[in-house]
Amino acid sequence: MSKIVIRSIDEWRRFRAALTGSLGFVPTLGGLHEGHAALIQRAAAENDLAVVSLFLNPTQFDDPGDLASYPASLEDDLAYAEAQGASAVLAPDREAIYADGFRFQVEESPLSRELCGAHRPGHFSGVLTVVLKLLNLVKPDRAYFGEKDYQQLELIRGMAEAFFIDSQIVACPTVRDADGLALSSRNARLDAAGRALAPRLREALACPGSDGQVAEALSRLGFDVDYVATRFGRRLAAASIGNGQGRVRLIDNIPLAQICAASDANGDNPS
Repeated sequence: MSKIVIRSIDEWRRFRAALTGSLGFVPTLGGLHEGHAALIQRAAAENDLAVVSLFLNPTQFDDPGDLASYPASLEDDLAYAEAQGASAVLAPDREAIYADGFRFQVEESPLSRELCGAHRPGHFSGVLTVVLKLLNLVKPDRAYFGEKDYQQLELIRGMAEAFFIDSQIVACPTVRDADGLALSSRNARLDAAGRALAPRLREALACPGSDGQVAEALSRLGFDVDYVATRFGRRLAAASIGNGQGRVRLIDNIPLAQICAASDANGDNPS
């Protein structure tokens, strides 16, 4: 199928009503990279059609500067999505998604107020609200989300169950650069020094020792640490790096089994 770009809600509803076969869905903010590529490729492989949404959702940004600097290019993202196997792209504007002016919102507690939520007030309300809107609109058989944003993944799973969403929520492994850095659109904002430091986040998470010891090690390396915490059978962290023009916030997580393996191998504490 040639590239189909849909901008209006009514046009999408007509398009969706005419579809047959299974539909896989990858919701994104734009700024597509190889991590998104893995999601799109899996959606295309496991379904008859794969649809990608490109919507830079303003309600999940607690920092206006972060929204303004988010590296997304619609034309580049359209071409990239098509190259990865997307059958169609849904690219609505803010007025289309928030015709209600964000009067109606999805709230969750307590998980949305912990970890990243404790440092980004309102963030997960914006995430959950837009994801619920998109799932109701797209009506996919399967929706694909990366494990890098693991707290987000757990919240979306819980919301889908709580609101009887028929779509299957599919978790996909984190995609990393060769040096171990989890791929993120925000990585493009790192300067050379920050990019050299960033992979140490993943390295520190894999070190044996307590969460507090890992947080202290990251601080000594030059990270501003929001948290290091063990939840969901994983060690999760969020930390920021200065880039000369502000700070770039990174998040990552690894299964506890990988920490145990590191401990068995050397028994060292993080440093």
